[in-house]
Amino acid sequence: MTLVQNFPALCILLTLVCAVLTSVLKRRSAAVVTGMVLVINLVLNIMALMYTLKTGESYVYRMGHFPAPWGNELRVGVLETGTASVLLLVVLLSYLGAYRRSMQKIEPTKYNLYGVMVDLCVLSLQALIYTNDLFTAYVFLEISTLAASGLIMAKQTGRSLVAGVRYMIMNLLGSSLFLLGVVILYSITGHLLMTPIHDAVAQLAASGEYQIPLDVTVALISVGLGMKSAMYPFEKWVPAAYSNSTATSSALLSSVVSKGYIFLLIKIYVRTIGMPVIESLGITDVIFVFGAAGMIVGSVAALRVRTVRMMIAYSSVAQIGYIFLAIGLGTMEGMMVALWHLLAHAATKSMLFISSAEMDEASGGTHLRKDVQGAFYRSPLAAFAFSLGAANLVGLPLLSVFVTKFMLGQTAVAVGGRHMAATLICLTISTLLNLGYFMSTAMSLYVHDGETGSRRKPDHLVRLSLAGFLALNLVLGFCAAPVYQTLLSGFAVFG
Repeated sequence: MTLVQNFPALCILLTLVCAVLTSVLKRRSAAVVTGMVLVINLVLNIMALMYTLKTGESYVYRMGHFPAPWGNELRVGVLETGTASVLLLVVLLSYLGAYRRSMQKIEPTKYNLYGVMVDLCVLSLQALIYTNDLFTAYVFLEISTLAASGLIMAKQTGRSLVAGVRYMIMNLLGSSLFLLGVVILYSITGHLLMTPIHDAVAQLAASGEYQIPLDVTVALISVGLGMKSAMYPFEKWVPAAYSNSTATSSALLSSVVSKGYIFLLIKIYVRTIGMPVIESLGITDVIFVFGAAGMIVGSVAALRVRTVRMMIAYSSVAQIGYIFLAIGLGTMEGMMVALWHLLAHAATKSMLFISSAEMDEASGGTHLRKDVQGAFYRSPLAAFAFSLGAANLVGLPLLSVFVTKFMLGQTAVAVGGRHMAATLICLTISTLLNLGYFMSTAMSLYVHDGETGSRRKPDHLVRLSLAGFLALNLVLGFCAAPVYQTLLSGFAVFG
């Protein structure tokens, strides 16, 4: 085994050590250490991505070199390393973009604990992406839940504390359902590693044994992870959690934390249970309905709210709906579209949260949509970044979400029947609603009413963050074909 093959495991261990170290450091030292470990994780994951691109194959890393079924495994391939690299870049840019505001809004003596929560979220994200063991996945689901709750409560206002408690309750309920599913699956297969489970489930499906327990298992896991990732109708915790936390927390929760849960769900469907079995159970039809409903309900709610951050939060419900609708099509092409949108949404939504926070601060800090009118003349870079993000989520051609909508429509047409009609109708309605709230807000940023105030120059970290987000979103849009093909090659060996 070469040195680079150890990097995914090294990143997980390094982040864990950093979390322990950060807990005893002072505020600025904790911030610097957290930033450094994010950079190191990103570099190591990119190196692992380059290695898997070169070999074109995935490999298994056995922790402690214990073989299956007793050992704990990591599975590393192009899809895993590519996803981890993009999401870690989003984490780093989000952390830099909201660094100063986090310093101001979090009590100085507790900022090191905030750094611990960021480290634990990054640790959990990488573990969920790379793990090949279901119980390990459950452990890091719980760690992620507790860390994310801490990120929401970090401001220590009444609303943030209530939002954090609601987030924790809903997510712990989701984790409990997931654990029940894992327990039943272990009892009927005798395995916790994903590959042996796949073989055992295939045999059970062929023989017809344990059909009802298998149905219950898939339902419990699907609902549990759906609750944690804000699938409609389990999204009630989203608006308060995203709108009452710091900009860094909002960006991480909407763009990264929830994506780890979705990636795990896709991994369980494709690698653990197997798509033929999933399709035979009919669970994808239920997910399709929830995804379609989420696309519409989230967009309608975003159209009605008064604050920018609430609008972005409800938009996340709609965008998560796109992902679950793609999964609900029940095909490998649909899974690939879901994975693509996972990355496109992560890059865009974090940019929207960071840029909106900058515009709010330049516009008096009221967060109201009407008060960001003319924000381009106060904070031009933030206004431009927000406009690009808004145009992307609407589906402007040459941007990444346009690829999602095009591929989603194409996949639905290939599936045919009611799925095709429902997908095309929901895509049309959702896009029109997106135009209603995103583009109207973006256009108001450039309206000069003579009272727009003085121009505010953002600090160098904010400029670096927004420039990085702009570059990432443009690369995902203009270079969509090679990036999509790379992910597709990784998906071919994912199962």
